Amino acid sequence: MAAHVLVAGIGNIFLGDDGFGPAVLRVLGEGTIALPGTVRCVDYGIRGMHLAYDLLEDWDALILVDAIPSRGSPGTVHILEVEAPDLVALRSTAVPRDASGIDGHAMDPAAVFATLDALGGALPRTFVVGCEAATFEEGIGLSPPLEAAVATAARAVADTITTHLATASTEG
Repeated sequence: MAAHVLVAGIGNIFLGDDGFGPAVLRVLGEGTIALPGTVRCVDYGIRGMHLAYDLLEDWDALILVDAIPSRGSPGTVHILEVEAPDLVALRSTAVPRDASGIDGHAMDPAAVFATLDALGGALPRTFVVGCEAATFEEGIGLSPPLEAAVATAARAVADTITTHLATASTEG
């Protein structure tokens, strides 16, 4: 039986490189990269509650596509296997917040996972295909290093799915 994988692009297109996830999902939606029929790709943007509700379905894996804090090499794509606490830490350091710590224009993983838990759901095996960001300044459009990394990240999503499906078929 084939694994069901949810690929979720997250980020705010109005905050520069934070729009990386939605940009990668646009490329995946073009169909130039073949994905199995058991994969669903959704651009969630900043709609965290929508993601929480969709995670109530029976998924074998979740792949989040997002901009991540730079480690000094904007445009570098990383593939990380993570758990909920890792995601909260990763996302909370990525996009700067105001003094209250609340931003209505950003996805808050802690709220997503709290909602998922309250609804009786559980986070499936989770990966992040993340790209080191250059800027989260207001404005539409990715910085040149992230724009150049979009196709690489789309291929990384496909590779992660292939690897997960191969692992799932040997484990199941």
